[in-house]
Amino acid sequence: MMKGMVFAERYRLIDFIGQGGMSLVYRAVDIRTGHSVAIKILKSEYNRDKEFLERFQREAQAASLMSHHNIVNLLDVGVEGEFRYLVLEYVSGSTLKEIIQERGQINVNTAVQIAVRILSALQHAHDNGIIHRDIKPQNVLVNAEGHIKVADFGIARMTNAFTISKGDTVVGSVHYSSPEQATGSVVEATSDIYSTGVVLYEMLTGRVPFVGDTPVSVAMQHINSAPPPLTDFNPMVPPAVVSVVMKALEKSPKRRYQNAREMADALLKAREGKEEPSSATLVAERVPSAPQTRSSQPTRKTPSGQTGRLTALQKRRRRTTTALTFVTGFAVFVALVLGVVSIYQNVTGSATAPDLVGLSVEEAQLLVHKAGLKWQQTTVNHDKIPAGTVIAQTPEAEADMRKGDSVVVTVSLGPTRLVTPDLMGLTRAEAAARLKDKGLNMVVLKSPSAEPLDTVIAQNPLKDEPCVLGQDIEVTISGGSTLVPDLTGQTYEAALQLIQENNLTAGKVEYGDAQTDDKIGTVLAQVPAAGTMAVLDAQVTLTIGAKGKAYHGEMNVAIPTGSQSVPLRVTLEENGQEVEQYSGMTTAGNAYAIIIPVSSSLSGPLVCRAYLNGELIAQQEVDLQ
Repeated sequence: MMKGMVFAERYRLIDFIGQGGMSLVYRAVDIRTGHSVAIKILKSEYNRDKEFLERFQREAQAASLMSHHNIVNLLDVGVEGEFRYLVLEYVSGSTLKEIIQERGQINVNTAVQIAVRILSALQHAHDNGIIHRDIKPQNVLVNAEGHIKVADFGIARMTNAFTISKGDTVVGSVHYSSPEQATGSVVEATSDIYSTGVVLYEMLTGRVPFVGDTPVSVAMQHINSAPPPLTDFNPMVPPAVVSVVMKALEKSPKRRYQNAREMADALLKAREGKEEPSSATLVAERVPSAPQTRSSQPTRKTPSGQTGRLTALQKRRRRTTTALTFVTGFAVFVALVLGVVSIYQNVTGSATAPDLVGLSVEEAQLLVHKAGLKWQQTTVNHDKIPAGTVIAQTPEAEADMRKGDSVVVTVSLGPTRLVTPDLMGLTRAEAAARLKDKGLNMVVLKSPSAEPLDTVIAQNPLKDEPCVLGQDIEVTISGGSTLVPDLTGQTYEAALQLIQENNLTAGKVEYGDAQTDDKIGTVLAQVPAAGTMAVLDAQVTLTIGAKGKAYHGEMNVAIPTGSQSVPLRVTLEENGQEVEQYSGMTTAGNAYAIIIPVSSSLSGPLVCRAYLNGELIAQQEVDLQ
């Protein structure tokens, strides 16, 4: 059993429906839409059998040429590993064979309606150059609303095909095969007419016309024997309908109806009691003829005894006429009553499909039962819709229905077992969008890389590893790369210039003891170290030499845009006196910020001031520690 498998990353197998000679059939759920479909899978033992592969391919080809409301529609075709499959419209209900076995005989009106719909499907197939060749009740599906669907074109033949492979002439189920199928002759559209006649015979009588101990004996009866009179098994079938069945079962294809539409028209007329001229002989054989006088006797006066007999005969005829009039009147009355009852049932039995999408199962079931409808449920995983919530419904809200009909709802099972998606090579925005679709979060790291800037170069967890909804996924993106220059021994101002030239950013300033006076105010150490690779705009931490002053701080000075360099001076107020901490020239060009280290023998908050070209531009309180 393959239950649970997913084909084409879309169709999840749910239930095993059954099997035929060459295939297995499952009910599946289309994960994208939530709708049920039927998956027909060629049995693996036939994957190398040329004849069965051709049959399977023919079914796909035939189905792809047709689109009709009485034919099971083809939705998709594919191969999944070793499995060849067709995706077909899912019909929830029974086969016509099951209905016949359950009920026995089907009433004439219903049988005619079913046959007309089968013929409508066949006419569409024949118009598209396709002969079914296996019409039987097992291949006629009846859904819960009574819609008829013809299925299984597995042994269909294209009438425009150039060749017919071996085994293509004697095919089909023997109880429903036409004489030409039984003899191995070329099969035309009239063969489907014959098979439909057998199906109609079985619907009306509850049995097939020919039975036997072996398939060969049944086939020989199709070739040589007349079917048992239909009325032997069901005397209530009108002569006009019997006539249509018998014409469809003619041994010679030329004497049958020549197309499905012709037979359907004849059935509809027969249901109304109208017979074709060719049926008069058949009806005459069923009605006893009146006594006739010998033509060789001369005409003479009727003796009085014969007159009495004639008078009695006339009286009996009048009584018969009166009785027939009464029966006819009573039948009309019954028909009127039944019509009124039918109208009443149509009105009182109607229902409207409620709107169920977005409701919980409990809420939706309550509305369905309140509307007098039945509940059918399918389930599917959904990453965003909570478990127990209705995702979709068939039919749609506000659709006209009958009480007792079924509403098929698709209910969310919640998210599937999540795995981490593959993010490698995506841009930062693309990776964020993909994780968001899966209900996952993104934590971003940067690393030096020769890969394009801002693309994913690493992820944790790796792709296809399990994760949970809402989990943080660590993504490393390319930050570009630059070589960190050697800043040691440089003045703070010179170090800042080199940092900017190498696409880096000045970071935190720390202070260290200067061993000699020439080290005061110069860079003693740096992080990252000189010669290492860093991402663009990475911060560089500098350690500046200082001596004699135990407490240190820093002032952040915003330098405005300038067309030329101007003097910058920074002071620290100690005991009411301004002590110079920095003196240098600004860099011409765009505005930038500069961090000026300050130091003092005093601790705590002290006032720092910055002067640009002799004018005060900033004043702030710095906490020296």
